Amino acid sequence: MVRRTGRRPGNPDTREAILLAARGAFAEKGYDGASIRAIATGAGVDPALVHHYFGTKEKLFLASVEAPFSPIDLIGEAADGDRAELGARLVRVFVRVWDGPAGAAGVALLRSAVGSEWTTKLFREFILTQILRRAVPKLGLDAEEGRLRMTLAASQLVGLAMARYVIKVEPLASAPPEAIVAALGPTVQRYLTDELPGVFPPE
Repeated sequence: MVRRTGRRPGNPDTREAILLAARGAFAEKGYDGASIRAIATGAGVDPALVHHYFGTKEKLFLASVEAPFSPIDLIGEAADGDRAELGARLVRVFVRVWDGPAGAAGVALLRSAVGSEWTTKLFREFILTQILRRAVPKLGLDAEEGRLRMTLAASQLVGLAMARYVIKVEPLASAPPEAIVAALGPTVQRYLTDELPGVFPPE
Protein backbone atom coordinates (compact mmCIF):
# COMPACT_ATOMS: atom_id res chain seq x y z
CA MET A 1 0.00 0.00 0.00
CA VAL A 2 1.40 3.40 -1.00
CA ARG A 3 1.35 5.97 1.77
CA ARG A 4 0.01 9.39 0.68
CA THR A 5 2.25 12.36 1.35
CA GLY A 6 1.68 16.08 1.65
CA ARG A 7 -1.02 18.03 3.48
CA ARG A 8 -4.11 16.07 4.30
CA PRO A 9 -7.24 17.32 2.56
CA GLY A 10 -9.36 19.52 4.79
CA ASN A 11 -13.08 19.52 5.39
CA PRO A 12 -14.69 20.96 2.23
CA ASP A 13 -17.58 22.36 4.28
CA THR A 14 -15.14 24.33 6.46
CA ARG A 15 -13.30 25.64 3.42
CA GLU A 16 -16.54 26.75 1.76
CA ALA A 17 -17.71 28.41 4.98
CA ILE A 18 -14.49 30.43 5.08
CA LEU A 19 -14.85 31.41 1.42
CA LEU A 20 -18.46 32.46 1.93
CA ALA A 21 -17.52 34.62 4.92
CA ALA A 22 -14.56 36.05 3.00
CA ARG A 23 -16.67 37.03 0.00
CA GLY A 24 -19.14 38.82 2.27
CA ALA A 25 -16.38 40.63 4.18
CA PHE A 26 -14.43 41.68 1.08
CA ALA A 27 -17.58 42.89 -0.69
CA GLU A 28 -18.77 44.85 2.36
CA LYS A 29 -15.50 46.23 3.74
CA GLY A 30 -13.12 45.99 0.82
CA TYR A 31 -9.79 44.21 0.75
CA ASP A 32 -8.08 46.56 3.22
CA GLY A 33 -11.01 46.70 5.64
CA ALA A 34 -11.60 42.96 5.89
CA SER A 35 -9.45 41.09 8.42
CA ILE A 36 -8.63 37.41 8.76
CA ARG A 37 -9.97 37.49 12.32
CA ALA A 38 -13.32 38.95 11.24
CA ILE A 39 -13.59 36.45 8.37
CA ALA A 40 -12.82 33.60 10.76
CA THR A 41 -15.50 34.85 13.15
CA GLY A 42 -18.01 35.01 10.31
CA ALA A 43 -17.17 31.43 9.33
CA GLY A 44 -17.27 30.21 12.94
CA VAL A 45 -13.67 28.99 12.90
CA ASP A 46 -10.34 29.87 14.50
CA PRO A 47 -8.17 32.35 12.52
CA ALA A 48 -5.39 29.75 12.44
CA LEU A 49 -7.68 27.53 10.38
CA VAL A 50 -8.07 30.27 7.78
CA HIS A 51 -4.29 30.44 7.46
CA HIS A 52 -4.15 26.65 7.28
CA TYR A 53 -6.48 26.52 4.29
CA PHE A 54 -5.39 29.66 2.41
CA GLY A 55 -2.07 30.84 3.82
CA THR A 56 -2.33 34.61 3.39
CA LYS A 57 -5.05 37.21 3.12
CA GLU A 58 -4.08 37.82 -0.50
CA LYS A 59 -4.42 34.13 -1.39
CA LEU A 60 -7.77 33.99 0.41
CA PHE A 61 -8.96 36.99 -1.60
CA LEU A 62 -7.84 35.48 -4.91
CA ALA A 63 -9.64 32.26 -3.98
CA SER A 64 -12.78 34.15 -2.97
CA VAL A 65 -13.06 35.85 -6.37
CA GLU A 66 -11.94 32.63 -8.11
CA ALA A 67 -9.16 34.49 -9.90
CA PRO A 68 -7.72 32.28 -12.67
CA PHE A 69 -4.20 33.70 -12.29
CA SER A 70 -2.01 35.78 -10.00
CA PRO A 71 -1.98 39.33 -11.42
CA ILE A 72 1.38 40.25 -9.94
CA ASP A 73 3.12 37.50 -11.93
CA LEU A 74 1.68 38.73 -15.21
CA ILE A 75 2.37 42.38 -14.40
CA GLY A 76 5.98 41.51 -13.64
CA GLU A 77 6.33 39.74 -16.98
CA ALA A 78 4.83 42.68 -18.87
CA ALA A 79 7.07 45.16 -17.06
CA ASP A 80 10.28 43.38 -18.04
CA GLY A 81 11.65 45.03 -21.18
CA ASP A 82 11.75 48.18 -23.29
CA ARG A 83 9.32 50.78 -21.96
CA ALA A 84 8.37 51.70 -25.54
CA GLU A 85 6.95 48.18 -26.00
CA LEU A 86 5.07 48.09 -22.69
CA GLY A 87 1.62 48.24 -24.29
CA ALA A 88 2.37 45.43 -26.73
CA ARG A 89 3.79 43.20 -23.97
CA LEU A 90 0.78 43.82 -21.75
CA VAL A 91 -1.66 42.88 -24.53
CA ARG A 92 0.46 39.86 -25.51
CA VAL A 93 0.54 38.48 -21.96
CA PHE A 94 -3.18 39.15 -21.53
CA VAL A 95 -4.13 37.31 -24.73
CA ARG A 96 -1.79 34.41 -23.99
CA VAL A 97 -3.39 33.85 -20.58
CA TRP A 98 -6.95 34.14 -21.86
CA ASP A 99 -6.23 31.87 -24.83
CA GLY A 100 -4.80 29.29 -22.42
CA PRO A 101 -6.30 26.98 -19.77
CA ALA A 102 -7.07 29.90 -17.43
CA GLY A 103 -9.36 31.47 -20.05
CA ALA A 104 -12.47 29.53 -19.06
CA ALA A 105 -12.11 30.65 -15.44
CA GLY A 106 -11.55 34.20 -16.65
CA VAL A 107 -14.79 34.11 -18.62
CA ALA A 108 -16.64 32.83 -15.56
CA LEU A 109 -15.14 35.64 -13.47
CA LEU A 110 -16.23 38.29 -15.97
CA ARG A 111 -19.74 36.88 -16.22
CA SER A 112 -20.13 36.78 -12.45
CA ALA A 113 -18.74 40.31 -12.14
CA VAL A 114 -21.77 41.76 -13.91
CA GLY A 115 -24.25 39.35 -12.35
CA SER A 116 -25.02 41.22 -9.15
CA GLU A 117 -23.98 44.20 -7.05
CA TRP A 118 -22.22 41.84 -4.63
CA THR A 119 -20.01 40.20 -7.27
CA THR A 120 -19.38 43.57 -8.92
CA LYS A 121 -17.95 44.88 -5.63
CA LEU A 122 -15.65 41.87 -5.38
CA PHE A 123 -14.45 42.30 -8.96
CA ARG A 124 -13.84 46.01 -8.39
CA GLU A 125 -11.74 45.22 -5.31
CA PHE A 126 -9.81 42.68 -7.39
CA ILE A 127 -8.98 45.31 -10.02
CA LEU A 128 -8.16 48.04 -7.49
CA THR A 129 -6.04 46.07 -5.03
CA GLN A 130 -4.55 43.22 -7.03
CA ILE A 131 -3.96 44.97 -10.36
CA LEU A 132 -3.91 48.77 -10.15
CA ARG A 133 -2.16 49.06 -6.78
CA ARG A 134 0.58 46.68 -7.91
CA ALA A 135 0.86 47.68 -11.55
CA VAL A 136 1.47 51.41 -11.09
CA PRO A 137 4.86 51.09 -9.33
CA LYS A 138 5.80 47.87 -11.12
CA LEU A 139 5.32 49.45 -14.54
CA GLY A 140 7.15 52.61 -13.51
CA LEU A 141 4.10 54.88 -13.85
CA ASP A 142 3.78 58.26 -12.16
CA ALA A 143 2.01 57.83 -8.83
CA GLU A 144 -0.48 60.65 -9.42
CA GLU A 145 -1.36 59.72 -13.01
CA GLY A 146 -0.78 56.00 -12.87
CA ARG A 147 -4.14 54.84 -11.53
CA LEU A 148 -6.09 56.67 -14.23
CA ARG A 149 -3.67 55.53 -16.91
CA MET A 150 -4.03 51.92 -15.77
CA THR A 151 -7.84 52.12 -15.69
CA LEU A 152 -7.81 53.47 -19.24
CA ALA A 153 -5.60 50.57 -20.32
CA ALA A 154 -7.81 48.15 -18.39
CA SER A 155 -10.86 49.44 -20.25
CA GLN A 156 -9.28 48.19 -23.46
CA LEU A 157 -8.31 44.82 -22.02
CA VAL A 158 -11.67 44.17 -20.34
CA GLY A 159 -13.41 45.19 -23.56
CA LEU A 160 -11.17 42.79 -25.46
CA ALA A 161 -12.00 39.98 -23.03
CA MET A 162 -15.73 40.61 -23.35
CA ALA A 163 -15.72 40.77 -27.15
CA ARG A 164 -13.23 37.95 -27.86
CA TYR A 165 -13.94 35.46 -25.07
CA VAL A 166 -17.39 36.11 -23.61
CA ILE A 167 -19.51 37.36 -26.53
CA LYS A 168 -17.12 35.89 -29.13
CA VAL A 169 -17.62 38.53 -31.80
CA GLU A 170 -16.05 37.61 -35.14
CA PRO A 171 -13.59 38.19 -36.63
CA LEU A 172 -12.02 39.29 -33.32
CA ALA A 173 -12.83 35.98 -31.61
CA SER A 174 -10.66 33.99 -34.02
CA ALA A 175 -8.04 36.62 -34.83
CA PRO A 176 -4.40 35.53 -34.37
CA PRO A 177 -2.88 36.77 -31.09
CA GLU A 178 -0.19 38.85 -32.80
CA ALA A 179 -2.81 40.63 -34.90
CA ILE A 180 -4.52 41.70 -31.68
CA VAL A 181 -1.19 42.79 -30.20
CA ALA A 182 -0.43 44.85 -33.30
CA ALA A 183 -3.86 46.51 -33.24
CA LEU A 184 -4.29 47.18 -29.51
CA GLY A 185 -0.70 47.48 -28.32
CA PRO A 186 -0.24 51.09 -29.53
CA THR A 187 -3.53 52.17 -27.93
CA VAL A 188 -2.61 50.64 -24.58
CA GLN A 189 0.88 52.16 -24.90
CA ARG A 190 -0.62 55.61 -25.45
CA TYR A 191 -2.75 55.27 -22.34
CA LEU A 192 0.23 54.20 -20.26
CA THR A 193 3.03 56.52 -21.37
CA ASP A 194 1.99 59.15 -23.92
CA GLU A 195 0.60 62.62 -23.35
CA LEU A 196 -3.17 62.58 -22.95
CA PRO A 197 -4.39 66.09 -23.84
CA GLY A 198 -7.46 67.08 -21.89
CA VAL A 199 -6.72 64.46 -19.26
CA PHE A 200 -3.14 65.33 -18.37
CA PRO A 201 -2.45 68.63 -20.17
CA PRO A 202 1.25 69.20 -20.89
CA GLU A 203 2.87 71.69 -18.53
